[in-house]
Amino acid sequence: MATYECSSCGMSVNATCGHCDAPLVNAVLTRDDGSTVQVSQCSNDHGKIKSPLCCGADMACSLA
Repeated sequence: MATYECSSCGMSVNATCGHCDAPLVNAVLTRDDGSTVQVSQCSNDHGKIKSPLCCGADMACSLA
């Protein structure tokens, strides 16, 4: 499971899919213009969400 942590205050969060309760995993979405957005997605293909925000910035996720 991806753990997202705020670099400013240290808050961290884990998330699961509301449909199947599977842990969300970190992923990167590439936009048409080539820019990227960090997202969290269901490993069972139930969708994805924008990664969480804290202190006005995206929370980072480090993958092991």
